[in-house]
Amino acid sequence: MCGRYTLLAEEAEILKEFGISQSIDGYEPRYNIAPGQQVLAVIHDGKEKRAGYMKWGLVPSWAKDPKIGYKMINARSETAHEKPSYRKLMSRKRCLIAADSFYEWKQTESGKQPLRIQTENRPLFAFAGLWDQWKGDDAPLYTCTILTREANEDVAPVHDRMPVILPRDRQDDWITPVQWEARQAKDYLDELTMDELTMYEVSTHVNSAKNEDEACIRPLA
Repeated sequence: MCGRYTLLAEEAEILKEFGISQSIDGYEPRYNIAPGQQVLAVIHDGKEKRAGYMKWGLVPSWAKDPKIGYKMINARSETAHEKPSYRKLMSRKRCLIAADSFYEWKQTESGKQPLRIQTENRPLFAFAGLWDQWKGDDAPLYTCTILTREANEDVAPVHDRMPVILPRDRQDDWITPVQWEARQAKDYLDELTMDELTMYEVSTHVNSAKNEDEACIRPLA
């Protein structure tokens, strides 16, 4: 799964990496992004790529209660094309979720040890995501979920699942405005070659989503 991550890059780096021409309204670097919070996502509106904030935790357009989003922070890439909540989104509402590391917790004899996981050769990358718009009584609510896959050999000793990290040259393909069959999107993810990852232990300071500072990523001595 993916339940916590970081985005510390400067705004200019993000604009360059994802080929975005307009500034990001309200952008701030984050050390400890958690479910239920606003996350930076990139979509293609048919004319250009745009970056903006969505709530992490998918609320399908047909949902009766937006609280369902707390149960839908992740979606399995292997089966999303079959699920009513995700099938149409796999076809036409795909997004990038900008990140530069994610956290995972390894079970040890002394308890769960948090680790910060990064790509070996890229300081900034994107998770494959899905998004939707929910129309409540007030303003529309834009939400997203992070697609996950079976852990690769780097992450498997820590956890059996991990977020889908898109190779740089496949990011634009994922958010192409062309409609795909849901199964086509699933097959696309299955064929991806994953980046090599590196990781190091960090303090349990990161365990609390209230903590939002450099101590979250500081390596243990």
